[in-house]
Amino acid sequence: MEKLQGNSMASVPITSLTPLRGMGWGSLAGLAGTMAMDLALLASLPALGVPADSCYLTIGSTVRHFFALLGIRLAGDVTLGVAAYHIIGPLLGALYGLVVSQVGALQRTTLKKFIIYAVLYAEMLSQLILTMTPVLLKMPAQETIIWFAGSFVVHMIWGIVMGLVTYYGWQLQTPGYRNKQTEKVEGYYG
Repeated sequence: MEKLQGNSMASVPITSLTPLRGMGWGSLAGLAGTMAMDLALLASLPALGVPADSCYLTIGSTVRHFFALLGIRLAGDVTLGVAAYHIIGPLLGALYGLVVSQVGALQRTTLKKFIIYAVLYAEMLSQLILTMTPVLLKMPAQETIIWFAGSFVVHMIWGIVMGLVTYYGWQLQTPGYRNKQTEKVEGYYG
């Protein structure tokens, strides 16, 4: 596929981005996004006068209630929340990586658009998953609004970080990318 002039979407797709590599980079990006959410939560919740583990407690309670519906009894809400939180992030990142590795149009885009796609993916998928919490825990309306608003903010952070990591990770998979970057640096300093 050759590069067409005047078309921002006409760059060459990342031909070496196999589904396995896409899932690997996506998983790494999902983990990085999850760690960024951790930092945001651990910094902001105590500043707002909320216990730092309240998010993990809520997620763990949701997981416990979900499995109780299946007849499986679990204990340790905070531990369950931390485990679920740190398993779901990389898994959803891997799914994103798989999708992008299969859709050439998503590979041929700018950093800005790539981040927008990652944030949209994060928000749509997370809000669907997060609807279980108010239903299973029978949250009052005010708590539900706070839950979704806070979740929107932290999942935006997750999407931004995931978009950045996957974009630059996949650029490293593009043949000639490193040579182009080296030429830019040498041309600037040389």
